[in-house]
Amino acid sequence: MTPSKKQHTNIIAEIGNTHEGSVGLAKQFIKSAAECGVDTVKFQTHIFEAESLPNAPNPPYFTGESRKEYFERTAFNLGQYKQLKEFAEKECHVRFISSPFSIEAVDLLEDLGIQEYKIPSGEVTNLPLLKRILRTNKPVLLSSGMSSWDELDRAVETLKLNGSSDLTILQCTSEYPCPPENAGLNILSEMKKRFNLPIGYSDHTLGTAIPVAAVVLGATVIEKHFTLSKRMYGSDAMNATEPHEFKKLVKAIRDIETSLHSTVNKDQKASELTIMKQTFEKSIVSASNLPKGHNIQDSDLAFKKPGSGIPAYSYQSLIGKVINKNIPQNHMFQLSDFT
Repeated sequence: MTPSKKQHTNIIAEIGNTHEGSVGLAKQFIKSAAECGVDTVKFQTHIFEAESLPNAPNPPYFTGESRKEYFERTAFNLGQYKQLKEFAEKECHVRFISSPFSIEAVDLLEDLGIQEYKIPSGEVTNLPLLKRILRTNKPVLLSSGMSSWDELDRAVETLKLNGSSDLTILQCTSEYPCPPENAGLNILSEMKKRFNLPIGYSDHTLGTAIPVAAVVLGATVIEKHFTLSKRMYGSDAMNATEPHEFKKLVKAIRDIETSLHSTVNKDQKASELTIMKQTFEKSIVSASNLPKGHNIQDSDLAFKKPGSGIPAYSYQSLIGKVINKNIPQNHMFQLSDFT
């Protein structure tokens, strides 16, 4: 599925909360992601009391501390977010966004001057939050990692109440890590047909193969968890992508974009490859010593490099011809060899 116009994939490095609540460390994440060539860095805005009951359980893959302790310890205030946004945009030249997990988080991000919203998978059914985001009139990325089609239909309908089409739907599977067989690449085309909106892919698989495939299938946004090291503490680091691999992912996506939007004329390209054709294709040569006056038979012909003589596909045109001189074995036939 080739996009109808030249596409620049928005590559998002999901930093989340792996920064441990340190502005300095968060800046290192931003700088490293920018050096990988990403377009956007994304954080998560958690205000624990606004989004969770005190006894809300942790996800099964994170048991180091309670959710309350973790979110309160790693949360940034408005002033800290302003530092990070300015650092990202002015010094690292990447977009800065953050996923809100409550209406209060949207209010904070509006005070910050955020320009785009990423709705995380767990908030798709939170229609009051979606309506608050709708009122901002900002572009929206809607993830879908744990949603049924009915739930996604309802979310999309809510986010398009004002007629806005500045909405991108991201296929996602909320498994950490997500095995390739559960990536749901087939859903991308279903989403495109169902919603007639731009599509993207929020990746939880290990490695780079699945997001690269998603771009080939038409994803205009790729989001993937980013970490300075898989050994870092937190709920996401062990399943995130380190800089050396993320840089390869960005390069692969950019190469795919170039390839998808560069048309090649097959005949013209073949005509430009004369040297290669002569080097690798086969010419018709004599299979053995042949006397003058001999009628050429199939068994008299062999086909060998280089391809600068009579091409192998013309062999039938030589059958029955009479040679006008003695021909040694491995002679590259020319038309002048025949009467």
